[in-house]
Amino acid sequence: MNEKRKKEILDNIDRLISRKAEYVDVRLVTEDNSESVLLYDGNLENNDTTFENGLGVRTLYKGAWGFAATSDFSKIAECFEKSYLNARSASELVNVPLSMGKHKAHKGYYESPIKKDPFDVSLKDKIALLKEIDDKLKADWIFKRFVSATFQKKNQFFFNSEGTFIERKLTDIFGSMMVMGIDNEGQMLRRSHELYTSGYGTRGWEMITDPKLFSSHSKRIKEELAALLKADSLEFGKRSVILLPGQGWLQVHETIGHPLELDRILGYELSYAGGSFVTLDAFGKLRYGSKKLNVSAFGNFPNSPGSFGFDDEGSPERDYLMIDKGILVNCLTSRAMINEANEKAGRKIFKESGGAARSTAFYRAPIDRMTNVNILPGNDGTLEDIVKNTEDGIIVDNPTSWSIGSNREHFHFGCEIAWEVKKGKRTRILKNPTYQGHTVEFYNSLSAVGDKSTWQVGQVENCGKGEPNQVMELGHGVPVLKFDNVLTGERK
Repeated sequence: MNEKRKKEILDNIDRLISRKAEYVDVRLVTEDNSESVLLYDGNLENNDTTFENGLGVRTLYKGAWGFAATSDFSKIAECFEKSYLNARSASELVNVPLSMGKHKAHKGYYESPIKKDPFDVSLKDKIALLKEIDDKLKADWIFKRFVSATFQKKNQFFFNSEGTFIERKLTDIFGSMMVMGIDNEGQMLRRSHELYTSGYGTRGWEMITDPKLFSSHSKRIKEELAALLKADSLEFGKRSVILLPGQGWLQVHETIGHPLELDRILGYELSYAGGSFVTLDAFGKLRYGSKKLNVSAFGNFPNSPGSFGFDDEGSPERDYLMIDKGILVNCLTSRAMINEANEKAGRKIFKESGGAARSTAFYRAPIDRMTNVNILPGNDGTLEDIVKNTEDGIIVDNPTSWSIGSNREHFHFGCEIAWEVKKGKRTRILKNPTYQGHTVEFYNSLSAVGDKSTWQVGQVENCGKGEPNQVMELGHGVPVLKFDNVLTGERK
């Protein structure tokens, strides 16, 4: 850390506090780099590289936020001043005064576990890796092939007026492969695989070169697409639905993660991404799902884009339950939001921040975002064990489409593939599977949760929220899940 710059930041924080600012925090991003590589039918279709650095300042004055950012480090004092003046202007219009409460200062450091920095790997070697995978996807009957990878690195320092100082070095890697074909009805179908994690190990270059996590899946998705092109469509009706982690992560993301972001519960997302059916009265009372449903935030594992040590308010990332044996007990929170929620509820629902204040870049203010939102493994065995105990159902994997109610109260998902289950055995592959339901009713129909061997962390690189929009990365640890009496297929 440049000591001269550090002193300049601390002096400017003190200057705003001396002018009656209630709280000030600063995010200094010294490096925010990303690189994406896409092969389309074996050809290099896209290679984008971005480099950013800068400083963002938040000031709280009489219950109102002011924010300003700059990438010109010769104008740090001007950035602080603009943030302060924005807060003073906003304070004249504020209806609900915000408060950060009182917190002790702390020092912290977090670094993503890596062995080989992906930014030390040449573009030639990155393309060679993707080309090797693409070669395995080739076939005369394959209509289109896609293989891609994205690499991200962010180094950030955090300061606030309470004396907190945090340094973080984050690394993320995402990978995807897809094959597409045309069936005998002229319809385009697809099968894909996304780079996932076990929750452990490292997040360096070695992650995407691990055959188990990525490259070895090329043969499987090709074989499954071949079967899909000859398959019948799923018939309309009610049956059990078994979600593999490739579909389970999106189910969790849309119908547990987003409705349990506290700012959304308080109405802050209504004009853009919708609200939540959850109310402040629901905590400690609402049976969100069956007793088999246990949902955590963070999950205390290092290998995930939702594991980052400290949030963008400097709060330590916490590991806690949001749903305990089906009962809603907590949600994704930040400091100012918990104070507002407790005041509106007239009781202390939330004791401390959940460490969920996150920002996509130095020039965006933090908002309540998902970290790792996970369904904990259960005691119902492997996928095969769950199949054996299913009379009539389908196994589904990987989303193709989704439609979510404005308050996350209901949903409709389309998937790439389904395997029919009859009397405890897999029978045939079916194309165009869909399922739908009402969120609380659906989770209360949860009848089986796979064990640790079925649990995977799905990586999300493109979760959008906020105005202006912020795209964030996060993870969802999900086991195999079985739901009963679910409406599936499309009525003809």
